[in-house]
Amino acid sequence: MKMLRFAALGVAATLALTACGSGDDNPSDPATNGGGGTSAAPEAAEITLWLAGSDTNADLRKYLVDTFAEENPGSTLVIEEIGWGDLITKLTTALPDEANTPDVVEIGNTQAPTFTTVGAFRDLTPLYEELGGDKLLKPLVDAGTVDGKNFALPYYFGSRFMFYRADIWKEAGVEVPTTLAEFTEAAKKLTTDKQSGFAMGGQDWRNGISWVFANGGELATVDGTTWTSTLSDPNTIKGLEQWQEIYQVGSNLPSTARDVAYWDFLNDDPDAPAAATIMAPRWAQWSIGDMTENDKGEEVRDGMADATKFDIFALPGVDGGVAPVFAGGSDIAVSAKSQHPELAENLLRIIFSEEYQTMLGGAGLGPGNSDYVSSLGDDKFATTMIETAQASKQTPPAPGWAAIEGASVYEELFQKIAEGGDVAELAAEYDAKLTPMLNGGAAG
Repeated sequence: MKMLRFAALGVAATLALTACGSGDDNPSDPATNGGGGTSAAPEAAEITLWLAGSDTNADLRKYLVDTFAEENPGSTLVIEEIGWGDLITKLTTALPDEANTPDVVEIGNTQAPTFTTVGAFRDLTPLYEELGGDKLLKPLVDAGTVDGKNFALPYYFGSRFMFYRADIWKEAGVEVPTTLAEFTEAAKKLTTDKQSGFAMGGQDWRNGISWVFANGGELATVDGTTWTSTLSDPNTIKGLEQWQEIYQVGSNLPSTARDVAYWDFLNDDPDAPAAATIMAPRWAQWSIGDMTENDKGEEVRDGMADATKFDIFALPGVDGGVAPVFAGGSDIAVSAKSQHPELAENLLRIIFSEEYQTMLGGAGLGPGNSDYVSSLGDDKFATTMIETAQASKQTPPAPGWAAIEGASVYEELFQKIAEGGDVAELAAEYDAKLTPMLNGGAAG
C-alpha cells in the first residue's frame, strides 16, 4: 500500500523534478540527445522493451526480437513483461533512473497523459510522419500529445463486447438483448447458484464505466486546464445505478474481484466458476472454446469454433444500437532517459512497419495505423470489434489519471457500489476525492 500511495501522490512530482534536473537537452535535438536523426549507425547495445500484460503474444515478441537483431547487427532486444497492476509504480521508479530505465515502454492509453506531461518520454515528433502520421489512430495519438508534440504513439486498440454461451441462452429461452435494460433482465434470468448470468467482479470499473457512457454520463470535465470529477452528474449516477443492479442480479463474483480471467468461465472447466456471459476484448476469443491441437502439437482453445455453443454481441445502448463502451488500448513511448535512443527509435520503426502492424491485427489487436485495420479480418469478431471501437469512449486525459489508477480509487468506489452503497452519496464523496487528483494533487 505504501508503493501505491507513492504512485498516487508522487508520480508527477518525482518525474517532474527529474525532468527539470536533466539540463537543457532537447530530446528532439540530435546534437543534445545521442545524435538521433544522423546517418551514422548507432553503437551496438542491448535495449529493453517493457510490455504491459500478456496481450502481445509470443509470436509477436519473437518477431520483434529477431527483426531487431537482424536490422541492428550486434544489438539485442530484451523484452520484459510488467503486470498492468504494477506498471505505474514501476515506471515511476524506473523512468527517472538512467541506469535502470527501460528504453521503450508500452503504456495504457489512460495512463499516458500523466507521464507525457512531465517530460518522462522522448519527443517523437520528428518521427511522427515516418511512423504513420495522420494514419495513426487519433484518440491514442491525443493521449500522448502535449503542446502539439508527440511523446507516445498508438500501439494497438481494443474494444469490449459480450461473449456468451449460446447453448445456455437458448436452453433458458433468452434472446440476445437489444437494450441495456433487456440485458439486465437476461442476466437475471440466466443466474443460478452455480452460474453467473453476467460474470463481473465488483471492482471491475473498466467494464463498468460503459454503463456510465451508455447513459450519457462522464467521469470528469475540463474547464481550460482545470479538471472536475462529475460522478454526481445525474446521467453518471443513472449509469452507476444500472451497473449496480446488473452486478447484484447477474454476477456471483465477489465485490473485491478485479482483473479476472472471465473467459475461463465460459469454458467447461470444473476448476473455474461458470458464466453464461462475459465482457472482454476481442482477443479473449482465443482463450475460449473446446480444446484442440495446433500445428505445433500443443493443446489450445479453438477460438469459439462451435457457433452453436459460443457467440458474441455488442453491448446494447439504453435505447438500442451499440453502447459506447470504454475503449482499451496502449501507446508506445521511448524513455527520455534512454541511453540508446537511436536504437529505441529503430525498434519503433519495426513496430510501426506494415508487417508488424498486420501481425497485430492477425492476433486480434487493433493496429495503431488505420491503414492496416483490415488485417483484423471480416468475420463477426472483427466487425463487432470495429463497430464497438467506433462507438467507444476514453477515460479523461487528465494529468493525474495515472495516479488515480495507481491508487485504485475507482476499484474502491465500484466495490462500494457493488456492495449496495448509496450511489448518489458515494458519487459526492468520490468527487471530492478525485477532483484534486485529476489535477495532479493529493486526494481530497
